[in-house]
Amino acid sequence: MILNFAPYDLTLQYPFRISNFSRTATPIVLTQIKFGDTIGYGEASLPPYLGETTESVCKFFKQINDLNIFEKYLNINLNKSNIKNNNAQNIDIHVFMSIIDDIADGHTAAKAAIDIALHDLKGKLMGQPVWELLGSQPSKMVETSYTIGIETDPSVLKQKIQNSDKFNILKIKLGTDDDKKLIQNIRHLTQKPLYIDANQGWTDVDFAIEMTHWLTEQGAILIEQPMPKTDLNGNARVTEQSPIPVFADESFQRLRDFDKIQGVFHGINIKLMKSTGLCEASNMVAEARKRQLKVMIGCMSETSCAILAAAALAPQCDFVDLDTPWLVSNNPFEAPILRGGIIQLSTQSGLGLEHRKSI
Repeated sequence: MILNFAPYDLTLQYPFRISNFSRTATPIVLTQIKFGDTIGYGEASLPPYLGETTESVCKFFKQINDLNIFEKYLNINLNKSNIKNNNAQNIDIHVFMSIIDDIADGHTAAKAAIDIALHDLKGKLMGQPVWELLGSQPSKMVETSYTIGIETDPSVLKQKIQNSDKFNILKIKLGTDDDKKLIQNIRHLTQKPLYIDANQGWTDVDFAIEMTHWLTEQGAILIEQPMPKTDLNGNARVTEQSPIPVFADESFQRLRDFDKIQGVFHGINIKLMKSTGLCEASNMVAEARKRQLKVMIGCMSETSCAILAAAALAPQCDFVDLDTPWLVSNNPFEAPILRGGIIQLSTQSGLGLEHRKSI
């Protein structure tokens, strides 16, 4: 197996503002794992709050190559003749990821890139789509939302609403002193149901509780991360009194965080870049069901590669927010097929990625 990688800047169609920062592009590290003539694709998306950079990701990947992780695994665990015959059941991605996770703490996006590429590779070797490897049922896929960052310019807001015509649900970023005005401006333009993401922007519990009730009257369906991630008591009070589900995002990163957020939120928002990829994300879904927590699957600013990986798990979730192929201007892959706001899972082996000829 050969690991190749290259930095890439993913450009957003509009400046993207949330409660604590704004950006016009997101650094990405595109990843390939090649076995024979077969290539699995992955990516690491690196928004600022994750704390990873293209330099740290490339350094981590170089360490994987220097340690000969893939070759050691193949020599110890696999019958290579079986792989050549496309009998790839013996590729245990969970074992791979356990080895890679032990190399160093953190680096969750870098690890997710490896995980995604391994799933794409295994699917292609086995002649199966990734969603089938994960045990998902495409018929259970629910609609994805379309995200609108904090926008105070009425003309730009109107254009963003117009761009969302293929989607039936909007996800609105809040966390400013003008949240009610922002929602009122949106309601002048559309009556679509809303997902609300405060991105830790509310710091007063009483205000946050009042907002949950007001937003419910405005057609909000759920709220993500109302209070700062470390204020578990504040978030728990909001959850207790909110008429709609409250989801952990920044407060919930990996599987080990379940005990910390138990009783604090109604549900979790899984993102592959936080969870180290599909292996741990699948375990998160199973654990959430045991704990009777709702499950949302979301994304960073990602290409169609990571979006299709998350979409492969999405039919097992209650809510879906996988929209960035429609929010960026230089996606190197074709956007997924969308019908009625629902991402259509490909029957192609692997992720079903199609390269754009114009990029």
